[in-house]
Amino acid sequence: MDQKKTQLVFASNNKHKFNEIAGMLDDRFSLLSLADIGCFTEIPETQNTIEGNAIQKAQFILDNYNTPCFADDTGLEIEALHGEPGVFSSRYAGEKCDFEDNMNLVLAKLGQETYRNARFRTVIALAEKSGTITFEGIVEGTIMFFRKGTGGFGYDPIFKPDGLDKTFAEMTMEEKNAISHRAIALKAFTDYLKSR
Repeated sequence: MDQKKTQLVFASNNKHKFNEIAGMLDDRFSLLSLADIGCFTEIPETQNTIEGNAIQKAQFILDNYNTPCFADDTGLEIEALHGEPGVFSSRYAGEKCDFEDNMNLVLAKLGQETYRNARFRTVIALAEKSGTITFEGIVEGTIMFFRKGTGGFGYDPIFKPDGLDKTFAEMTMEEKNAISHRAIALKAFTDYLKSR
């Protein structure tokens, strides 16, 4: 007898993230997009922490569409920049910026600084009628002096995880998904779902 798939609504319009997460879920789960539930509204992200944004997005869908939902927020935290860009990672160089602008700003701010320790941190929030729970994934690494690789998205071309000799952007999606901050958070999240 076929086991019924668990439907999960993912509160994001980011196709890169959606595809990355869809590739990490096993076949017991069916991932639904915002479009799949008829949500074409701009979801608010007005909190000043990564956790706060993830919770706000998931709760917005639960409140307005009456369906359980999970959302993530991710930040690149650079020690020499006092944790920047952090919660502002996607709009670091301004509201209308793209990730090229963001990377340019990071590289300009760091300049020739040799202490380039950084970490990617993802928080996934699951909002259900019974309450909200969060899951975290962290990957420690280093900011490169220049871009390397053409894969991935966001800051991937300038972030090299500790213990590896290539950036996220030089990895295949499978390689990145095996070790990424999002993969770590998602594993904790899916392990929780499977345990229920």
